[in-house]
Amino acid sequence: MMNGIDVSEHQGTIDWAKVNTDFVIIRSGYGREISQKDKFFEANYSGCKNRKIPCGTYWYSYAVTPDEAAREAQVCLEAIKGKKFEFPVYFDIEEPKTLALGMAKCSAIAEAFLNVIEKAGFWAGIYSSKYNLENYITEQIRSRYAVWVAHYGVTKTNYSGKFGIWQRSNTGNVSGIAGNVDLDNCYVDYPAEVKSAGLNGYNKSPETPAKRTKQFIIVENGIRWSGILTEE
Repeated sequence: MMNGIDVSEHQGTIDWAKVNTDFVIIRSGYGREISQKDKFFEANYSGCKNRKIPCGTYWYSYAVTPDEAAREAQVCLEAIKGKKFEFPVYFDIEEPKTLALGMAKCSAIAEAFLNVIEKAGFWAGIYSSKYNLENYITEQIRSRYAVWVAHYGVTKTNYSGKFGIWQRSNTGNVSGIAGNVDLDNCYVDYPAEVKSAGLNGYNKSPETPAKRTKQFIIVENGIRWSGILTEE
């Protein structure tokens, strides 16, 4: 298990030299316009990379239609262009006006965003509370994509489905960050799987080519020599 945090502009300026954590999920922005890119996204991304802290990102959604969600996904991709992430790119769905649409429409909205992100070569995931995920997102979506579930006030979440990250608290204290910060536990080795699959800006590791062998025969002064030559 890895212990991590998630951050946004709400944490203000972070002293990354003092932060000690296994991973970070950074908000890259919200809504449908590039002007809504998180004001501290670049600084937080650089802070993680400079400290060699594995990171992922999330986009906060206000979408109420699949088309709006797809637009948000395109803006998210613009915001994170050229960056590498060791953790998934998450769709954050929790706005009351969106949830009020019901499970079928919420699931279609989520799928529209996730599909765009996945087609762009990123590991796509969905974030929300345990209640929201179980009541507004179909099991098909939750089993298809990475899940990051928020569930506070318990020693262990009883979320009814597979999940990779559990956001266990929103009142954590971490050196280098003023005020509260969300605390997360991760149960999947996303960095290894992301790099192995060649996602999130990483190139897939080429398989080691099989060594080729061939027999050789040399006849010299009436003596016959034979052996096996290995070619790299």
